[in-house]
Amino acid sequence: MAARAKIMSGALLLSFASTASVAQDQTAPASTAVPSLAATIAAMPKNLPRAKGPSLAAAIAAAQAAQQACAARHVPVSVLIADMVGAPVVLLSGDGAGVRSQLIARTKARIVARYGVASGDVEIRAQSDPVLVAEAAADPDIGVLRGGGFPVMRNGERIAIVAVSGGSLGGAKGLDEDCAQVAVHRLEAP
Repeated sequence: MAARAKIMSGALLLSFASTASVAQDQTAPASTAVPSLAATIAAMPKNLPRAKGPSLAAAIAAAQAAQQACAARHVPVSVLIADMVGAPVVLLSGDGAGVRSQLIARTKARIVARYGVASGDVEIRAQSDPVLVAEAAADPDIGVLRGGGFPVMRNGERIAIVAVSGGSLGGAKGLDEDCAQVAVHRLEAP
């Protein structure tokens, strides 16, 4: 138990459902309403296993490595390791990282799950594609396109998703991507 506490030292380990609860306007058309977290849970089969992804131990180790890479540059971040469809396996939020960074990491993982490529690539493509911008804005799990999310590939198959958020608050452009790559390389290793 002491070893586990030491592993998790300096970071908050969270696991949560992949669907956010969203306040809904009562006048909004039913087709645009997003189900609440409680409604999603009630409709879900009990003990539904998550999709293929990294083991908990591998996800924790990769998330810690990414979080520590950013912490070494004095920037607190949140690191999300998700399964192949974007459902969270582990979220580490470094000391001083904002709650907002946890939520933004989820949007980055959703971008990767939806488009199958790094979230930064989608962000760049959107600069000349207003339809893509509108599509992302209409997705309640994305909203704004941002870099910092990456697919983890092995033998041509996506096995996980890594998303890091909070680096831009430290003023370091590209830091989310740099730290996320630390986790990607760890998870891609056989």
